[in-house]
Formats: sequence, C-alpha cells, structure tokens
Amino acid sequence: MKFTHVDLRVENRVGYVTIYRPPVNALNSEVFVGLSACLDYVEASEQIKVVALTGAGRFFVAGADVKELAQAFGDEKKGAQLATVGQKVFDRIERFSKPVIAVINGPCLGGGLELALSCHLRLATEQAALGLPELTLGLIPGFAGTQRLPRMIGKAKALELLLMGHHVNGLEAERLGLVNLAVPNETLSQTAKKWSENIALEKSGRALSAALQAVHDGLRLPLQEGQALEAELFGQLFCTEDAREGVSAFLEKRKAVFKDR
Repeated sequence: MKFTHVDLRVENRVGYVTIYRPPVNALNSEVFVGLSACLDYVEASEQIKVVALTGAGRFFVAGADVKELAQAFGDEKKGAQLATVGQKVFDRIERFSKPVIAVINGPCLGGGLELALSCHLRLATEQAALGLPELTLGLIPGFAGTQRLPRMIGKAKALELLLMGHHVNGLEAERLGLVNLAVPNETLSQTAKKWSENIALEKSGRALSAALQAVHDGLRLPLQEGQALEAELFGQLFCTEDAREGVSAFLEKRKAVFKDR
C-alpha cells in the first residue's frame, strides 16, 4: 500500500513502513501528509499490531527539506508553522497505541533523528550517523529535538551534540542510550523482523496499548499519580479475554493465543 512518499507492507501482524523520497528521504510537508495517512490506516487496522519504520535506500532520513525551510525565511509565523506540523506528527507517533520501532539503516540526522526519537524503540546499524546539525544552518531543531534528546540521554550530552554539531555512530548511540541496539548492517533487517514479530505475535494488543499509555502518560505525572494510572490500567486488563488467556496458558504450561480482546 502506498501513501505520499510512504510505503506500507504488512506481514505477520507487522506494518513495515518505508519513507521513500530520494535521494536522502528528506522530510517535507508531503512526507508528513503521507505519514499521517499511513498512521490513520495502521491505527484502524486489526491486522497490524506493531510498526517497523525505516527509510528507503542507504538513508533513514537525512533531515528536513532545506529548500522548503528556505521558503519561510523572513516569515516568523510560517517558520513556526513548519515546526508545528512536524511536531504534531511526531507527537502522534510517541502517543501511538501500537509500538513503533525505528529501524535506522543509515544517516539519521536533524529531522530524521527527531523522528527516531519519537518512536518507542530504536534499532540502528553500527555505522549509522545520528545527530542534530541544525546549528550549522543557523537554526535549531524544530520537531522537538531540543526536548526529547535531553530527556533521553541527559542534558549535558544532548547539549554537546546540539552545540558542537557532532554525529555519533550506532555503537556510540547505543552506549548513550540513544538507540536500544546497534547491529552490523547485514543483520539489521533480520533483527528488526525478530523484534517486531516477537511483539506482534507473542503479546496481547490490549496489554501493549496499556503499557505504552502507562509509560507515556506516567512520565508526565508525579510518581503517586503515575502509580494510580498504572493500577487503573492493570485493573482494566482484568476484564479482557487476553488476560484470562495469558494467565490460563501460564498455569497450563502452554503458549498463549491472544485475540487482542
């Protein structure tokens, strides 16, 4: 299935989403339209439980489309609107009810890293370059990179990457906690498939959604309120067929067969 600059393939309950905008998959307004439409489809599909998001060719996403950005120069309101469009799409990914895995197959810079930061999990090749080089253009990240990066890897290291414009490879990104795992290029696709199918085929869709909500919303609450949210979601799952099946399967020493109900 094709959307604007975005392709979707479904296999074993996994939605493989590929951004396709040669030569470097730069983000522009059309890509955001395509991503939004693809997310609409995935959210409504009962056949998709997890998303694996990557870029076509040798690049993940090399940044935002600088030519489109240049058209807003001299117009403060238009510049802010460009940032807001990207932020809304990435916020939706972060709040998405189904897990989204960024499969970083190559350069992941600027808006590309901001996209990856909004995903729930990140896999990368050992040679991938990750960074936020916007200051070299006289700009700052506009798609929430200044907000998500320090929350993920800490203020000091985030400021180093921002102010120095440094790139890190996949191995260093893993050490920093910027990606979950860095692997050789030749094993990235297989690793992404393994991770995605583990989630899609062995976990309850209701439990996945509840876990994402508990973590995302809980981090924005004081600890006690977060615990109360967790207890509420925990209780809700007691009324699902999947929880009954999961507990029964454990007691009967068999593999659970979840129906996402």
